[in-house]
Amino acid sequence: MSETTAPVTTAASVAPAAGRARAARIALRTLTVLLALFYGVASALPKLIAHPSAVESFDTIGWGSAAMYIIGVLELAGAIALLVPVLSGVAPIALGALMAGAFVVQMSYFDGENAATPLILIVPLALLAWTRRRSNADLVRLVRRRA
Repeated sequence: MSETTAPVTTAASVAPAAGRARAARIALRTLTVLLALFYGVASALPKLIAHPSAVESFDTIGWGSAAMYIIGVLELAGAIALLVPVLSGVAPIALGALMAGAFVVQMSYFDGENAATPLILIVPLALLAWTRRRSNADLVRLVRRRA
C-alpha cells in the first residue's frame, strides 16, 4: 500500500467530529435533566402530596396510599439518581423497570387508556442506559471497594 493512499487526519477533519461529540453530550445532558424533572415533578410529586388524581388511580387498582407513596419515592429517587454521575447508568434501568410495571398496570386496570406513556418514556431511558453504561462499571468498582 502506498503512503499516499493512507488516510490523513488533520485538525480540520477532527473539528467537525469534536463538534458533533459536544452536541451529543449536550443533548444527552438536556434529555437527562428533562427526564429528571418529569419524574421528580410531574410523576413523583402528585403521588407524594396525595393529589386526588393519584389517590383515585391507586384506589382504582386497590393498592392504597402506601403503594402510592412507595412508587412516588422510587420515582423521586430515580429522578435524583439520573443527575448523580455514578448512578446515571443504573437509574434509567430502574426507571425503565418501573415503566414496564406501569405499562402492565395500565393494560390490566385501565384498559390501556394511557399505556403508551410508559412505553414512550422507556425509549429515552434505554438511550440513557446505553450511553451511560460505563458508569455501571464505576458503580460496581465503588461497591466492591467499600465491601
